[in-house]
Amino acid sequence: MHRARERAGDDRLHDAGDCVMAEREAEAAVADTLRRLAVVFADFEQRLEATPLIRKLTRGRFEVADYHAFLINLRQQVKDGALWMSRAASNIGEDHLELRSTLMRHAVTEHRDFRLLEADFTASGGALDDIQSAPKNVGSEALSAWMFHEASKPDPFGLLGAMFVIEGLGSIKARPWGLKVQERLALPDEAVRFLLYHGDNDAEHMKEFEEMLGMVLPDPFVAERIVTTAKVTARLYALQIEEIAA
Repeated sequence: MHRARERAGDDRLHDAGDCVMAEREAEAAVADTLRRLAVVFADFEQRLEATPLIRKLTRGRFEVADYHAFLINLRQQVKDGALWMSRAASNIGEDHLELRSTLMRHAVTEHRDFRLLEADFTASGGALDDIQSAPKNVGSEALSAWMFHEASKPDPFGLLGAMFVIEGLGSIKARPWGLKVQERLALPDEAVRFLLYHGDNDAEHMKEFEEMLGMVLPDPFVAERIVTTAKVTARLYALQIEEIAA
């Protein structure tokens, strides 16, 4: 009996040790993937800064027409965002139900964000029909097709890389851009709500993103797919901004 208790105790210690090792491996994999994603994002920032529209913003030559073009083209991508997240969630298997739930909550939180862009557009002098009826530009078409393509795959974990790029842009660039637009164009707060809102809230989403990475890592194939998806998304997002006439 005494020996049986000893064996049971040894088994518990062994199991606890395995859990600690697994947690450390997951933490290391998440940290390594985040480092690789940070490199992708740094290149993404440089590409954005080189686009005609953002150059005008940072150099003080931004006009209301530029802001309206920005809002019109961003609306198309934002409107699709909750849709591809919902599709991705529906394709996540039962082995990752927590990730599925997280994506579904995220989609619900953001599915009306495109209305903020419409409100900003009208508050800055635009006509609602102009922003609602505008077609996607070439970059937006490519980005949307790519996101829905990836979201339609079984267990589309690579889309976490896309989320890193898009949410990272919101947490790092949205508020500074919003303040620059507001200062340059002398706009009221209600005309830059989308940028200011995402600048304030997307940092929290980035913390959630790290937790989502922990749900699918360590897995070398998944990590590689996340980074690759981030690279493609960053290129296509930059193309979307590049295509905006400035």
